Amino acid sequence: MGEQERMVEAILFATAEPVTVRELEARMPHGCDAAEALVHLRKRYEGRGVHVVKVGDAWAMRTAADLGFLMQKETVETRKLSRAAIETLAIIAYHQPVTRAEIEEIRGVSVSRGTVDQLLEMEWIRFGRRKMTPGRPVTFVVTQGFLDHFGLENARDLPGLKELRAAGLLENRPPPGALGLGDEDDEDEGIDVDQSELFEE
Repeated sequence: MGEQERMVEAILFATAEPVTVRELEARMPHGCDAAEALVHLRKRYEGRGVHVVKVGDAWAMRTAADLGFLMQKETVETRKLSRAAIETLAIIAYHQPVTRAEIEEIRGVSVSRGTVDQLLEMEWIRFGRRKMTPGRPVTFVVTQGFLDHFGLENARDLPGLKELRAAGLLENRPPPGALGLGDEDDEDEGIDVDQSELFEE
């Protein structure tokens, strides 16, 4: 088992993206138990500067959250989302799997193709299964990349307003309180919605 731990450690260390147990076992010699090795490895890294964390159904090595200040010399380019994109992302995250029509019903305005395309391009959402309703509309769900960006194990541990502001995705000033009644997205301004309502569980 010690040797299997070493193999799992080497794979996780060298891989940029999270790796599933199946992918680990495909790389390891026949008969290895990657799942058990991960349990031991995760315990071994508790309290260290690097942790072994679960991201969706995959595993990765990540810097301990409390040591993030050591990485501040790195340049991070923040890409701000429009208010329309933030609202759409929040609805998908909290109501997944959700159709475009359901998103529009919750927001009260139509969802432009550009908003959805931007989130798909960022690989924060993906197409889910089609709903078994008339027309069989496609649904949207958040991706493993979304979970990894926010350090989440699964979609039940979603970020609140503080986390999104810290990531630079929300302005620090409070959003307007009035509800807009427009018909279509305004990608720059969006609709005047109190965003705190969108992130309450």
